[in-house]
Amino acid sequence: MADLNVPELGHVIVLAGGLSYEREVSLRSGRRVADALRALDVDAQVHDADATLLQTLQQAPPDAVFPVLHGSMGEDGAIRDVLELVGVPYVGARPDACRVAWDKPTAKSVVRAAGLATPPSVTLPKEVFHDLGAAAVLECVVRRLGLPLFVKPARGGSALGASVVREAGDLPAAMVGCFAYGDAALIERHIEGTEVAVSVIERDGEPVALPAVEIVPAGELYDYTARYDAGDTEFVTPARLPEEVARRAAEAAVTAHRALGLRDLSRTDLIVDEAGQVHFLEVNVAPGMTETSLFPRAVAAAGLNLGRILHDLIVARLR
Repeated sequence: MADLNVPELGHVIVLAGGLSYEREVSLRSGRRVADALRALDVDAQVHDADATLLQTLQQAPPDAVFPVLHGSMGEDGAIRDVLELVGVPYVGARPDACRVAWDKPTAKSVVRAAGLATPPSVTLPKEVFHDLGAAAVLECVVRRLGLPLFVKPARGGSALGASVVREAGDLPAAMVGCFAYGDAALIERHIEGTEVAVSVIERDGEPVALPAVEIVPAGELYDYTARYDAGDTEFVTPARLPEEVARRAAEAAVTAHRALGLRDLSRTDLIVDEAGQVHFLEVNVAPGMTETSLFPRAVAAAGLNLGRILHDLIVARLR
């Protein structure tokens, strides 16, 4: 880990908020990051991604920016492009890597090429259903991928617009719900098994997997409510996986981090089927930091201090 005394941290801006559907979650994440850094006597201030941001960055440049923006702009690389234009150091993946990771079908293709298993899928824009006829297209989807299916926006987070489809008759409604949050749908074969999230941090430039967090939602889906309302989901850390399976899950997260060209931190969502095979679902370049989020749970399970980890990630960007 980087020497905490070189360089010294002065002012840090924690970038949170924005105008995506995940604004409130981002603000909660931002407050927690700022509090964790302040506990180490770092001058950390939360700043929204609004019309005053550029003026602030140019007139009173911080030592670094820690983005915890969720959803579009925060994870699609745009805000990081702006930070690079201004010349302010920031924690996390660079813009090009964000764009690849943000687009779930593209990320699946990249990690598949790197040797990871990922559920068979198809990605369809809503225009296809209008032009070719929804019923005919959905019939082809079911015939090809089978049931059950998992439907989610091709871009987006927090499981907004996502649903499990077990009956063909429920697929049209799932598509309508998906298209409320994006113009393209990723439809993939739903793998039954144990859902886990594996967070990765870089130490001395090398990605290291933290203990896997097992996710046991009260309902069938780990949806937006289950993610952010305390008590709606059981989290088991470390995940209840055989040692060899846990090792493969950790390796999968590190492989995804490297293959996608990510930096500093990430969180990979996986499903482990009954045979113990690990399947890649998606990756997050700006993991949530709320009291119910998975990244802080993994940090705690590793016996690490969240503020210290965040501090070290910032220092690494300044060296």
